[in-house]
Amino acid sequence: MRNYLDFEKEIKTLEEDLEAAKNPFDKDGISEVDTGKISKIESEINEKLQHTYSQLNSWEKTLVARHEDRPRANYYIKKIFSDFTMLSGDRLFGDDKSIIAGFAFIEGKSALVLGQEKGEDLNTRLERNFGMMRPEGYRKCVRLMKLANRFRIPVISFIDTPGAYPGIGAEQRGQASAIANSIECCMSLKVPNISIIIGEGGSGGAIALASSNKVIMLEHSIYSVISPEGCASILWRDPSKSLEAAEAMKLTAKDLLKIGIIDEVVAEPTGGAHRDSENIAAAIKRSILNNLQKFENMTGEEIFEQRKTKFLKIGRDQGFRKSTFIHEKGIDYISSTTSKLINLLKNKKFILFAASIFVSIAIILNVLM
Repeated sequence: MRNYLDFEKEIKTLEEDLEAAKNPFDKDGISEVDTGKISKIESEINEKLQHTYSQLNSWEKTLVARHEDRPRANYYIKKIFSDFTMLSGDRLFGDDKSIIAGFAFIEGKSALVLGQEKGEDLNTRLERNFGMMRPEGYRKCVRLMKLANRFRIPVISFIDTPGAYPGIGAEQRGQASAIANSIECCMSLKVPNISIIIGEGGSGGAIALASSNKVIMLEHSIYSVISPEGCASILWRDPSKSLEAAEAMKLTAKDLLKIGIIDEVVAEPTGGAHRDSENIAAAIKRSILNNLQKFENMTGEEIFEQRKTKFLKIGRDQGFRKSTFIHEKGIDYISSTTSKLINLLKNKKFILFAASIFVSIAIILNVLM
């Protein structure tokens, strides 16, 4: 049975009418199916879906990203990869079921696949802890990423989590340091690291695996430092202001691509990924292969530098570059001429200096005249 969101009530009604029209049995027994009526309703459904999903606000996109029927990491792994061999355990505490990890092939090429899995029904959701990873999950990922790095195998991550698990046990076992170590490991890899946000990309639980060369988002997925409800509770002490929070946070794929936080957006079928899971899986596979191809002729050091520059560039004009001075080590900040001029004008010392020069010139001209 298909689940519907609040803003899909009209679509639900139309689809119920469609099912009734397709049913050859009525109160008078078997009757002829009206194909013309069916075609008309199908056309109305498509138009309504296109109109509704083209007008979604940030909060509605959040609801779509959390949709119960949305394909999960386990589905994409089965559809995109072959010969998947799952590996378990962090070799310190235990195994975390909220993260699926193992080696597989994609079009004959080896890859390490990491997938945050929320589960498909109540039992699997409880088993998977709703996709909220514990420290042993991050340590498992670090262990396998180091192994992949040693054997020059690219890393593919599917991100779908509301955040890392905040329980007492997780904190006692070093949740914060586990996340930090995972981020450090991702950033230090000398192999291509590609992350696809397929649903929710929440807080440190997501960035721990999404510190990648390429961060890709599905059209109706979200990526943020906190949930809209959590943000509204902190700023306004009112969780009902989730819409305002979602709009302010710029958590949609379109907004994040514009400001350079992510690198690519994969368009979803009309009505969201849950309405055509085969199509979206094929689109994700194409994106992964295209991005892997870009790194084929790059050395490990070049891959590392690309990732480092990409993250240093976020929030700046053009990022950083290596210093051109022999006696200096490290990197220099690159900025555009316009930015340099604006920063110069904001400098009070420069304004005073320019004003004194202007006054001096005016005095000299006055004396000469």
